Amino acid sequence: MLGIVPFALVAGIAAVDAGLGLAEAVGMSVIVFAGASQLAALDLLGADAPLAVVVGTAVVINVRMVMYSASIAPYFAEYGRRLRAGLAYVLTDQAYALSVAEFDENPDRSRWRYYLGAAASLWVVWQVGTVVGVVVGAGVPDAWGLTFAVPLVFLALLVPAMKDRPTTAAGVAAGAVAVVAAGLPLNLGLLVGAVSGIVVGLLAEVVGE
Repeated sequence: MLGIVPFALVAGIAAVDAGLGLAEAVGMSVIVFAGASQLAALDLLGADAPLAVVVGTAVVINVRMVMYSASIAPYFAEYGRRLRAGLAYVLTDQAYALSVAEFDENPDRSRWRYYLGAAASLWVVWQVGTVVGVVVGAGVPDAWGLTFAVPLVFLALLVPAMKDRPTTAAGVAAGAVAVVAAGLPLNLGLLVGAVSGIVVGLLAEVVGE
């Protein structure tokens, strides 16, 4: 939550900078509900980029959710389709990381309750933070460095997950490739980094067997 609050504030401020009103900014946070893709889309909107480019960029950045959902799906396989659809809506990096770690350590945990407790609380904080960011807007001094909270949120999720050689190799490779490929159009560097991390992690696991 400590990382999500400034992240949400940044999203709200970015919405104001892009020319969005309160209703539009909140609507985007409710419908899209994905911080990294929201920031990228808002940056493109502010630069008057074509709508197709804005949507395409958001989709590419959110492709990682396909990997998350495929990974967490077995834990929810026994639930009905409607419940799973509702759980899918609030899927985020944080909810995924917390839940998978908890499910592995405590198999008897009520899975949907734990996941929804983490995901729904994050959703509420994100929406409130977005509203505050829109209302406060440019009043937040640049010296506060709120944008620095964005990478810290993801680092806080990444480091505890690097428990062995394959996961460490995957994390290091993905980060390195993403940095090198940062200049690719439509933020494809993120997707290239993710795929590279998966490949390196799999290779490290196969070699270690």
